[in-house]
Amino acid sequence: MPVQLSAKTTGEDFYKEVLQATPIYDDPELDAYIKKLGNEIVAQSEMAGEKFTFTLLDSPDLNAFATRDNYVYVNRGLLNYVSNEAQLVSVLAHEVGHITKKHVTGQEGKATGAQILSTIAAVLSGSGEVYEAGMAYANSIIRGHGRRNELEADEAGAEYMAKLGYKPSEMISMLSIMKDYEMLQKDRAKAKGASKQTYHGIFASHPRNDSRLRTVVSKAQRLQSTETRGDGAARYRELTEGLIWGENFLAKEKKPERYSDMTLRVRFDYPKGWTQTNDTIKRSSVGSPESKEAKLSLTPIARTAQSPEEYLYNFLKVAKLEQGSAIAPAGLKGFSGILPGDENQPNQRIAVIYYKLNAFVFKGEVDKPAQFADADKLFVESIKTFRPISRREIAGQKPKTIHYVRATNATNFDALGKALNLNATELDDLRIINGHYPSGEPVAGDWIKIFKQ
Repeated sequence: MPVQLSAKTTGEDFYKEVLQATPIYDDPELDAYIKKLGNEIVAQSEMAGEKFTFTLLDSPDLNAFATRDNYVYVNRGLLNYVSNEAQLVSVLAHEVGHITKKHVTGQEGKATGAQILSTIAAVLSGSGEVYEAGMAYANSIIRGHGRRNELEADEAGAEYMAKLGYKPSEMISMLSIMKDYEMLQKDRAKAKGASKQTYHGIFASHPRNDSRLRTVVSKAQRLQSTETRGDGAARYRELTEGLIWGENFLAKEKKPERYSDMTLRVRFDYPKGWTQTNDTIKRSSVGSPESKEAKLSLTPIARTAQSPEEYLYNFLKVAKLEQGSAIAPAGLKGFSGILPGDENQPNQRIAVIYYKLNAFVFKGEVDKPAQFADADKLFVESIKTFRPISRREIAGQKPKTIHYVRATNATNFDALGKALNLNATELDDLRIINGHYPSGEPVAGDWIKIFKQ
């Protein structure tokens, strides 16, 4: 379970918990780039000289957050929406501002903590409902302190940007992209009867029209360094060319006990610590513990029109099972029971699960009758983990990546969408990551981000 929010919770506690749920993105050069920019921002702040920890997470979500003890996290997904170095600096500076203004400690840190914990809980549990419940709590606190805190973080961040030589107006550009994304996500969620909370999310109007934000940025521009850094777009394109778009299943931890067949599109987990031997021709698998005193096998066979129970008795000619009952792992149809043995022949666990055109037949066996009761508990739990592998997960084995192309006089997003075979949802995403949502078009010579497999 995630760590509980309390005064004793440290930034390191959060860090460990976050990394259990979401791995670090495997790109040392990009990671070093973010750390370098982050530390340059800190050097311009009231906390210059103090240690900050900047971490790039392999998450597809558009998000960044800060926690107590000077930890700042950036999701890989956020980088898909950033167009240049100055916009990235605006995000990092905003999060550093939350820390320097002490928004992530004590009473005022509760909203941030609630949001972090809800996100972690959702990742660990796979439950969107857990996330929404946590966000509802966080938003109830944000109504009290959040609007003031976000503007304070914007003001601090804009000052740090200006002192480094970046245009603070790039913060408005970045927040505008985030607002467009927020609006699109809310529309999508509303169509499904759900709700959706996103990064920052406090502007009633669009950031470009928000007088408070414009005042903050104008104030910071007076601190602008005489040595401008420009927007750093070329360097940013260089480092993010090939950046993964969407979910990266390749980065997810591969359980050693997990059997997966990408052709049949099924998987299940053997008991922890068991090893497996797989026959790629027959597409069968056998797993057993180190002692070899038990084994669980899976064999796919063509199914019939009969029910799983009838299939066992009539097609496979299995003798009458004891404790036979219907099972439904992942909502699939199946049947399982115990094939009784005798004083010399141990009981066996038999199960069949239907998926598409195949019947997946499980058989759990032990060496000695006395071993069956304990082993059968493991057999049953393992069979329960049987799942189809989604198209999304299969596609994720070769994730889409971001690439940059130059727009010509003939370039428009509808044409790009057709060329890339994008659906309407993906076309909206393409517009947003290029800062042209809902209806803008690129100008000849502009660099355009596309995502493709």
